Amino acid sequence: MISFKGRHFKQTIILMAIRWYLAYPLSYRNIEELMEERGVGVDHSTINRWVVKYSPKLEAKFSNHFKRKVGSSWRMDETYIKVKGKWCYLYRAVDKSGATIDFMLSKNRDKQSAKRFFNKAIGFQAKPEKVTIDKSGSNISALESINKDLPEADKIEIRQIKYLNNIVEQDVCHELLELVA
Repeated sequence: MISFKGRHFKQTIILMAIRWYLAYPLSYRNIEELMEERGVGVDHSTINRWVVKYSPKLEAKFSNHFKRKVGSSWRMDETYIKVKGKWCYLYRAVDKSGATIDFMLSKNRDKQSAKRFFNKAIGFQAKPEKVTIDKSGSNISALESINKDLPEADKIEIRQIKYLNNIVEQDVCHELLELVA
């Protein structure tokens, strides 16, 4: 349970302001105006503090309770994209039916970034039985590093089959539009 003890405003008001900020392309000042129209006088900097304090807690709570069921066979790929004028790598994994498992932006395409992505995805979902990747050496070494710490029966099967990875590459344009929008 997330505690709102000691807050000047009620929990419902705080959660509404956070929801508006996270769900819609609104600034803190826009939300301040919306709250004022509803008779709640709150400063935009207070809304910012609420978002900073409570959104990680809300994400953790919701991600644990509302996980989407995904398959145990993942397809993973990374691509180089421009976000807000800066080039970065988009790491992305989908299951064999195309459901997105997780994604991550990174400045680097190396073993540490790939391992961070896999650990994030595994932490959010569950460990896959097998992962299909392209010929990227950093992805192989990251998965081998993860497998090194696992018992033999729990090791992730690593497959390098380019045509099976097409499902990730075909859908990446759709995901990019959602990311940048």
